[in-house]
Amino acid sequence: MRICVVFNPAAKGDKARRFRQHLAELGPDCVLKPTGCAGDGHRLATEAVEDGFETVVAAGGDGTVNEVLNGIAGIPGGLARTRLGVLPLGTANVFARELRLPLDWRRAWRLILEGSEQSVDLVRVRFVRAGQPVCRHFVQVAGAGLDGRATELVDWQWKKKVSYLAYITAGLRALREPQFPITVETDTGSLIGELVLMGNGRLYGGPFPLFPSATLRDGLLDVRVFPKANPSLAAAMALGLCTGRIGRAGGSTDLRVAAARLSAPNRVPLQLDGEYVGELPAEFQVEPRGLRVLARGARDFAVAEFRGCPRGSNRA
Repeated sequence: MRICVVFNPAAKGDKARRFRQHLAELGPDCVLKPTGCAGDGHRLATEAVEDGFETVVAAGGDGTVNEVLNGIAGIPGGLARTRLGVLPLGTANVFARELRLPLDWRRAWRLILEGSEQSVDLVRVRFVRAGQPVCRHFVQVAGAGLDGRATELVDWQWKKKVSYLAYITAGLRALREPQFPITVETDTGSLIGELVLMGNGRLYGGPFPLFPSATLRDGLLDVRVFPKANPSLAAAMALGLCTGRIGRAGGSTDLRVAAARLSAPNRVPLQLDGEYVGELPAEFQVEPRGLRVLARGARDFAVAEFRGCPRGSNRA
């Protein structure tokens, strides 16, 4: 099995530091490609697919995972030819937690070498960036409105030093700005709210089950539409994070759909897998089981979907 590892050397924390110290342990059949700047993960993953690698591993956080999967998806036939592996070295590692991967990189690496392949849903998104249409994919979570704006405002150098505090600071800044109505259109009708969060899986921001009914293999996207994005909602969400009951915060209307369209009369930012990408309007379409990932065995994977992924369940 030919493996290419796309590694974010700027990843902060002990996991990334230990990984850097033990790169030689990956073995002779592994090619390492370090990223040098934002967007490099996409380019390097595309090159790996073109070079015939059967597996491309994203070694970093959720942003690196998103770049790598879009690099794979950007090549015609890439999703059929190449599998995604994940070495969780980032801050939140939401997708790795969703898959119940070990958060220790050595155990995660052994799982990759075992080659147990599962197929999960992928979500294609068409949106606008700098006035131009763009098409990208995400695998875990998307947000428009306050969530997208907070992600846009994150100081990434500050994030490397203070981790989650950078998101909290950016969120408080975003709360001071005007919030605009977002229209969510589906086959069954339309809704309007100031914050829209979408989950392909259950988890948001780390180990927090914001979408308790979601699974990665049901062909549906779980959508939460919050009528107001204000300090009261922020307080309710913070309380939900602290108590483990974030899924009940905010008085949202919840939908489960295969496709949706978001639009707004003003500029509204959009984030995919925790990275700011552009703004509305945006069209979402689930591609059922469109992504091949290296995860636990089929039985363990099915049990994870049935039982969910509570805190502390990420042990190998």
